[in-house]
Amino acid sequence: MPRLLLHGMAAALLTVLTQLGGLAWLAALPFRGFRFLAVFLLAYAALWGAARLAAPAFGRVAIPCTDQGPERVAELSPLYCALNRNYAAPPLLDHANALARHMHAAFPGTRTRTLDAGFPFLEGFPLLPHLSHDDGEKLDFAFFYSDAAGNYLLGRARSPLGYFAFEAPPPGAAQPCDGTTGPTLRWNMAALQPLLPDRPLDRPRTAEMLRWLAAHPTGRDYKLFVEPPLAASLGVRGDALRFQGCRAARHDDHLHLQFHP
Repeated sequence: MPRLLLHGMAAALLTVLTQLGGLAWLAALPFRGFRFLAVFLLAYAALWGAARLAAPAFGRVAIPCTDQGPERVAELSPLYCALNRNYAAPPLLDHANALARHMHAAFPGTRTRTLDAGFPFLEGFPLLPHLSHDDGEKLDFAFFYSDAAGNYLLGRARSPLGYFAFEAPPPGAAQPCDGTTGPTLRWNMAALQPLLPDRPLDRPRTAEMLRWLAAHPTGRDYKLFVEPPLAASLGVRGDALRFQGCRAARHDDHLHLQFHP
């Protein structure tokens, strides 16, 4: 495969993953070997830092990468920060912080963690593999978990990324989208499930998070995507609760907030 094509594919992949990584790769092209890697990393670091400074001018701010205390949200994994996937509109971040304050008041010491949000620039730029998350108005939250003895796990999830640890309906219960055919992102990742640690869902905290968000809508496009069987088992109802459909990814491993004040 021609070298130019390989570089083009690498730049495209980095752009899809990070929005800015492709630019850093192109900046390093004149160099070879170790110098190429060094220039790429330096260019990416410079673009990463510049994005944090410039994003507010484009209506987005960075969600903190590290623990800011129990009254502010932070990313579950630093990977989301490293990949520039932690940007949200300021009102959305304010709402998320209000949730964090409530969770701390309801369950002192609880840390509320976020997952994918959006890229720093360009409305409509896709945040794959999500079908949305392209305008700074969507944010995913990690569920809360406990250890096998029922003790709350501070700021931790069942999977390292907060995704793909599904809370499947019990045997015999209705399975959403049974029999669906055609293309879909509704993966089950059955082979992965036994490899994940035994961390039961912290049902009181997760239910309270969902209940508070459902009770505090902010506008016409305010939606919470969660699997209906999970919401029902947690005893939470509300007009904001929606099913994302059978073509999108499952939402019994995280909570998706769609925000439009």
